[in-house]
Amino acid sequence: MNMNVFNNLSYGVYIITTLDGDRPTGCTANCAMQITYMPSTIAISMNHDNFTNQCIEKTGKFAISILSVNSDPKMIGTFGFQSGKEIDKFEHTEYELVDGIPVIKDSCGYIICNVINKMETDTHTVFLGEVILGEVFEGMGDPMTYAYYHSELKGKSSKNAPTYVPEEENKQTSGTKYVCQVCKYVYEGDELPPDFICPICGKGADKFTKIES
Repeated sequence: MNMNVFNNLSYGVYIITTLDGDRPTGCTANCAMQITYMPSTIAISMNHDNFTNQCIEKTGKFAISILSVNSDPKMIGTFGFQSGKEIDKFEHTEYELVDGIPVIKDSCGYIICNVINKMETDTHTVFLGEVILGEVFEGMGDPMTYAYYHSELKGKSSKNAPTYVPEEENKQTSGTKYVCQVCKYVYEGDELPPDFICPICGKGADKFTKIES
C-alpha cells in the first residue's frame, strides 16, 4: 500500500479545548470534520494518550478553535507538543469562556459541541459532537491548512496526530541542521543564532540539537 495517498486528503489546524474540572485545557488537532448540516454534527479524532481525550470524556463537551494563517504559530507548539497535565497551556494564550468552554481568540472562530456518541479505534477516540454554538471572528484571514503548516511554517506532526509518520523524523537532508527537541522544527544553516526562538513552540536555542549529514 502506498501510504503517501493519505497526503492528498485535506486537513485544517485546530485547537480542541475543554475543561479539566474548572481548569481550561486542550490540544492541537488536524482531524475535525462536519458530518451533517441539520442537526449540525462534528467529528474529531483524539489520541488515547492525549490528556484532552480524558477531559472530553469527563466533561462531555468540547470546542474547536479554527486557526488562521495569521494566528500565532507558537500556539500550535504549546498545545500540540506539551501535556496539559504538566503545564497551563492557557497561561500565555488569550481566550474567553463561551458556555463554560474556553475558546481561542486568535483564530477564525469557534464551534462548541456536546458529545453525543463516540467510536474507539486502537489508538484514537472519534468523538461525535452536536453543535450548540459557533462564531466567526472577522478579519483573521484564511483558515490555516495542514499543508500550509508543513510547507510554510515547516512544522512537524505530533506523535499523537492521526497523520504522524515516524519515518519523517529520520529523513536526512544535506548540510547542517538544528532540530527542536520539543516540536521537531528544523532550522537549516551553519550556525544557530544564540537568541533564536522556535517559531512553532517558542522554545530557545538551548532546546535545539545540531545534526550534520
